[in-house]
Amino acid sequence: MAGSYAALADVPALLNDYPLGPAFLDRFAGMSADALHQLQEQRFRHLMARGWQVPFYRRLWSVQGIEPGDIRGLDDLPRLPIHDKADLMASLAAYPPFGDYHGLAEGFGRSPMVLQTTSGTTGKPQLLMFGPRGREIGNILVARMALWQGLQDGDVVHSVYGHGLINGGHYIREAFTRFTNSLFISAGTGSETRSAAQVRLMHELGASVAVGFVDYLRKLADVAREEGLVPGEHIRLRMIIGHLGTEDRRSVEDAWGGASAYDWYGLGDSGCIAAEGPERDGLHVWEDAQYVEIVDPATRAAVADGASGDLVVTCLYKDDVAPVIRFNTHDVSAFHTGASPNALPFRRIRGFLGRSDNMVKVRGINIYPHAIGALLENRGDLTGEYLCHLARDGSGQDRMTITLEHRHPAADAAPFAALLRAGLGVDVGVRLVPPGATATLTRLDDRQKPIRLIDERQA
Repeated sequence: MAGSYAALADVPALLNDYPLGPAFLDRFAGMSADALHQLQEQRFRHLMARGWQVPFYRRLWSVQGIEPGDIRGLDDLPRLPIHDKADLMASLAAYPPFGDYHGLAEGFGRSPMVLQTTSGTTGKPQLLMFGPRGREIGNILVARMALWQGLQDGDVVHSVYGHGLINGGHYIREAFTRFTNSLFISAGTGSETRSAAQVRLMHELGASVAVGFVDYLRKLADVAREEGLVPGEHIRLRMIIGHLGTEDRRSVEDAWGGASAYDWYGLGDSGCIAAEGPERDGLHVWEDAQYVEIVDPATRAAVADGASGDLVVTCLYKDDVAPVIRFNTHDVSAFHTGASPNALPFRRIRGFLGRSDNMVKVRGINIYPHAIGALLENRGDLTGEYLCHLARDGSGQDRMTITLEHRHPAADAAPFAALLRAGLGVDVGVRLVPPGATATLTRLDDRQKPIRLIDERQA
């Protein structure tokens, strides 16, 4: 793998293999399912050859009695064991400081590599490692998404993704600056650039597109109004490209004066996995680059089409540094079962529906804290910010209290308790607090993803 980053990336060749813009539709619109499958098989065989060179995968597979040659194609993929972040963290602990899942036997100094971390939303941050080829294909997939959704030459893109060691802000910036003709503003989180300064910058530079997590983007709309800048008038966003999760896009669209919001899904390890198209009807999996399975969280067996389960991803393109083969994201999603609204052969998913490793039971009912926002959206009296506290009472029963930010916190909480009882199927306590009161605990201003659950049973 010795050589410069630029030479190893060979961007012109990558753009031929993973097209974007008009070339993307020219390549895939009207492609048959058989032709797509042949492309996937070719890339999967190459990926598996690389996987056998990586000590982490050799250990993982050999323990199951799997030998080179046993996995001949994607039909054999379910024979491979699924792994998750815990396995990667164990690798880092056993083979410090970089673990043994990168596959760089010749040493880091002789092979260009990008090193970042996850945000640590579900625990200790994990090291993320990228070779030139894998990094630039990941960037291309993000740019493909934005261009397909409607990004135009000359758009001013305001990004609230975080930086530092966290991967998010860096690869989003790389994607937009290298593969689009937009002006990109790397504002970052509220702790990197104060919220008031961000909205003034959006006004002064004429931001037309915002990208990031919608929780913070919604807050920015409120901050803009506090600064005398009316969304839709003084700041005229045309598009919002974010992570909508289970929430209705209307809340963030209305907050920004009618901007069109587009959903997408990806991970630090894998890059962009799926994105909405212009029709905004499900998230299209980039199946030329990603192979997605939906499995039962308990048995890890495939679920029926349309049923929800853990999303497991195999990155068909990441065949240089730190391959990703059957990685369990523990993000809950489901395949769409309806006919595709366009001529693309790619399957669609319903996006992020919650996390199986953050699911809690309250008196026998499964609750996904990240999904609660969908029950409370599009209400002018709420800011959209909330926090769940789970505790055990004196009788040993688990009880949840949900704190909601309310513009008039002296209001009666009973209607919200009834609304949540109907949506969740279990009684929960409700506490109303003023706007901004949950920010210290959710860490909305400095995290990629706000904290939505504090489990006091573990305190």
